[in-house]
Amino acid sequence: MRRESPSDPAPPAPGGEYGHRLLLVRHAKAVPKGLIEDFDRPLSGRGRNDAPRTGQWLDRSGYRAELALCSPATRTRQTWELALPALTAPPPTVYDDQLYDATPDELAAVLAARGGSLRSVLVVGHNSGIHELARALCGHGPAEALERLRAHLPTSGVVVVDLPGGWDALTPARGSLAAFWSPAPEAAARRG
Repeated sequence: MRRESPSDPAPPAPGGEYGHRLLLVRHAKAVPKGLIEDFDRPLSGRGRNDAPRTGQWLDRSGYRAELALCSPATRTRQTWELALPALTAPPPTVYDDQLYDATPDELAAVLAARGGSLRSVLVVGHNSGIHELARALCGHGPAEALERLRAHLPTSGVVVVDLPGGWDALTPARGSLAAFWSPAPEAAARRG
């Protein structure tokens, strides 16, 4: 497993009160709405650059999923397909029609139906549902990261939430924000 530096600790496995881990990924930047049907909108140039970086961060961070659930929309598929090559141990992927533009309740229902006995699941989806679900679940965690998450989930962003209970018992504010990453701060630092 690669990490940013040899001194970086590996992320802890979910345990104790937090027995499950949810990795939420917002799709990368897509072309603007317009002549193309929303479902068919592909990634923009920026999105095609950012999606592999999401995969690189996931691999470096050490956060692993046993299953990836992905919306079948073009922009979510492309995001995940561009992130996958960076993963040392890519999980099996299921493209689920119910994830397209899903609300937080619909996302929770898919997790309950597909999560089973798995301890870690990754979901690639759309705002506003992905962001609203992350905000609803995260009641604990580093104050600065929680504040950033409350404000915005950028495209290509990743939210890692440690959760008590099973996938069929997702409870608002009971989760702990384990990590929040997006390529946006890195891009701003390169421009600055």
